[in-house]
Parts: sequence; C-alpha cells; structure tokens
Amino acid sequence: MTFGQIAAIWETYFIWRPDGDGRQPLAYVKVMMDDLTTPAMIPFDNSYAKLPERFYVRLAPTPVNAPRLIKLNADLVERLAINPAWLAGPEGLAALAGNAPPPGAEPLAQVYAGHQFGGWSAQLGDGRAVLLGEVVGHDGRRDIQLKGAGPTPYSRMGDGRAPLGPVLREYIISEAMHTLGVPTTRALAAVASGEAVYREEGPLPGGVLTRVAASHIRVGTFQFFGARGDEEALRILVGHALARHYPGAAGTPPALALLDAVVAAQARLIAKWMSLGFIHGVMNTDNMAISGETIDYGPCAFLDGYDPLKVFSFIDQQGRYAYRNQPGIGHWNLSRLAIALLPLLADGEDAAIAVATASLERYPELYEAERQRLMAAKLGLTAPNAGLADEFLEIMAAAGADFTLSFRRLAEAAEGDEAPLRRLFAEPGALDAWLSRWRLALGVRDDAAAALRAVNPLYIPRNHLVEEAIAAAYEGDYAPFEALVDVLAAPFAEQPSRERYAAPPRPAQEVARTFCGT
Repeated sequence: MTFGQIAAIWETYFIWRPDGDGRQPLAYVKVMMDDLTTPAMIPFDNSYAKLPERFYVRLAPTPVNAPRLIKLNADLVERLAINPAWLAGPEGLAALAGNAPPPGAEPLAQVYAGHQFGGWSAQLGDGRAVLLGEVVGHDGRRDIQLKGAGPTPYSRMGDGRAPLGPVLREYIISEAMHTLGVPTTRALAAVASGEAVYREEGPLPGGVLTRVAASHIRVGTFQFFGARGDEEALRILVGHALARHYPGAAGTPPALALLDAVVAAQARLIAKWMSLGFIHGVMNTDNMAISGETIDYGPCAFLDGYDPLKVFSFIDQQGRYAYRNQPGIGHWNLSRLAIALLPLLADGEDAAIAVATASLERYPELYEAERQRLMAAKLGLTAPNAGLADEFLEIMAAAGADFTLSFRRLAEAAEGDEAPLRRLFAEPGALDAWLSRWRLALGVRDDAAAALRAVNPLYIPRNHLVEEAIAAAYEGDYAPFEALVDVLAAPFAEQPSRERYAAPPRPAQEVARTFCGT
C-alpha cells in the first residue's frame, strides 16, 4: 500500500518515537476501509519451519474472545518493515491476538529440553507460545512469536495462557533493556485477551505478548537432541544456528565454532546484566538463547539497594539464581551446551571433552574482561581498575546503597558536588576515603560527568513502578504503564517533573518477590 493510494481516509493513527528533544511523529498513516481487508503486510520468510518436523509441532494459536490492543511498538514495527496501517487495523489485531494467523505465517511450537533449577527435564517446549514465523527487516532476520497463545502439546497440563501482568512486565522490561543497550528480545505488541486466566490468586485478566527475537533457539534445543543421541538433528541445528547468528564464526568443526561464539556472546551478555544490577531470576538452560539475547522475562527484577545475594523469584527458594551467582550459572549452562555438542566436537569422547573444556575455559577470562571494561566506564575511567570498582561495590553492599543511583551520582561528584552521592550512604566515611582514590584515578577530564551520565542510567524499570503499572492495568487504567514505558525510552536523560521514576522505593513500596505467571 502506497501513500498515493490512501485517498479515502478511514482513521488516522499517530505512531510516536521518543526523540532527544521531545516526542516527534515517526509517521502518521491514513488508513482506508478498503485497505484494512487487504492481505497481511508482514514479510514472512520462514527458515525454522523448513527444518525437519521433529524440531517442532505445527499448530495455530487458540483464538481469544475479545482482543483489544494495549500497546503497539512503533519503533519495532518500522524496523521489521511491517506495514503499520495493516497492523493497526482489525486484521492486524487478529494476528497479534492469535485469532487469525496472517498469510505467510507458518505457526509452530518448538520443542526443547533443559535443566530447570539444576534438575533435568527431558522434554519441555513451547507450552504457551506459538512461533508465527520470521521476517527480514532492517536488523536482519527476526522471529515473531505469540506468548499466551493457548495450549500446545508441550503445555504439560497448563492452559497455555498468560495473565496480563506478566505480559506488561515483559513489555516494560524487555524494551527498557533494549534502550539500556542490552542484547534482548523485544516486545512488538501487548494485547488484552478479554478472557480470564486462573492462577493461585484467582481469576486474572489475560493477555498476549508478541515477542520478537533473533531466534528462539536455546541451549535446551541442543540438549533435547543431544540427550536422544540424534546426531543428524544436532548437525542440522548447528548449521542453522551458525548461518543465522554467527555466519562469520571461524573454527573447525562447525560445532566448535558455534560453541566458541556462544561462549563469547554469553560472557558479554551476563557482564552487561551485572553492570546494570539486573537479575534474570530463572536462568534455566531452556531460558538461555544461543543468540546471546536476554530471553524469558519471568520473575526478573533490577536491584534497588545493592545486595549481591539478592533473590526476587518466588520459586528460587535456594538462591541458585541470586545476583552474584549469575556469571557462574552462565558458565554452568554453557557446559550443558558443550555436553550436548560432544559427538560433533571430535572423534572419541576424550578428545571431544578436551576440545569442549578448552572452549569453556575461555568464559571466565572473557566475562571478567568485559566486566572490567563496563565497570571502568561506569566509574568514568579510561582504563580498567578492578580494585577500585570492587571496593565501590563492597562499600555499596555494606550500606545497602541504591545500585543505580550510586553510579549515577558519580557524575555530580565529578563536577565537584558529592552531596547527592553521600546522601545514599547512612555512614559515608568509607565512601569518602574511596572518593579520594577515585578522583586520583579519574584525573582531569572535562568530559567526565557527561561520560558518566552516558553509561549510568537514571531510570530503570524499578520493581515497585512495574507492579504499580500492572495493578492499575488490572483495574483498567493503562496510564501508569504508558507513562513508565515512555520514561524508560530515554533512560540516560534527565526528564524534568519525572523524579519519582528515578527514586528508590520507600520501605512500604519494596517488592520482595516476583512471579513468572505460568
């Protein structure tokens, strides 16, 4: 559909994108009644559906009763080269709700296995998600998947649905992670299903999230075939994953090239998590994407007061996925990938184990190098200084100082005003001594404050604000959700009159536990 063809106006939709100096129109689309019934304008080009059928089960999403669009991600619509006029109309809503897969889609549920909290599950799979297909847009090939799309053969007695709260949580946090510079899946749309979803707390409004990912191939996908001794499937999957995610990866055999690439990608990803105080909450191997993106935002949360032992997830009773454990868990998960790939790494088990071990031994060094690089930037330093960074974290932990604001307030300290930072510490004596050493390491830099503000966010999706938005949405008020998404679209810029979004929670607002919604 061209703009020249759009003469008879049905309705005008304004699609906005945050801009550094305010909100500017990205596009406005005049939609004709006739155009709302044209074929779907999603440019599908599906490769996973061409793999052997033991990789998935073909099925359509289960329709919902009364879908209503809550949020459409205009930036992502543009990047995916999807026709915005069609997507904003009734056929687009039907596609986003799972009521009518658009032409070109090849809906399927992927199979995988995984270690969940250390325990082996031989078959998992998409229990409440359906992959519609893939599109090739401005950022390359991307999956389009519906979460909360109804039961599949992998639902394990579940209803396949999603409460609206987890849908909004994933939309908020995944988009925040994107603006914070973290590799992540993204949210294309959030839809209210018009149906109740029943959980332990009773009936809840239901929702459907449209998730976009580089792919949904997980460590657990390789584990599924590795556990079955299906070397043919492993070879096919290795070739597919390399072509899709790491076409330039060097190494022989191909399985080693893939393992090396995933090791490096995960080291970078988890270092980024740690630099922002992000806790994934459920780092099972089936929640670890081989693309190096953050995937599956269930009981995730950001730190407020710094506590390296912090756990939010209600189901993580033993603290397996506590904040400080994430780098080690990432390494453990990679070892599960290596085990699945052993038959393809070398002839003979001993030789394969030696090859896998050498690849895995690169992870701690890669992770630490990236962590030190990120921490140096967060301190405004031009070279890593692990001792100074670790000492700052120790002082923060002892005081329970706010993680995000402690780093952000270094910008004011660089300008000569230490008061905002010192107010975060009840007894700032240790901080004062550290500040002297930090100033010495910082040296004379005219751009120090600006550099610090460019890497240390002021706004993160704080747990109490996310819960506030969800609670309001359950009452039919989406204004807090919209406002929070808007603030988080520019996390590094001062936003006048929005101070509450930067403030830590008061004691009564603190969120102690988070839930995944299944």
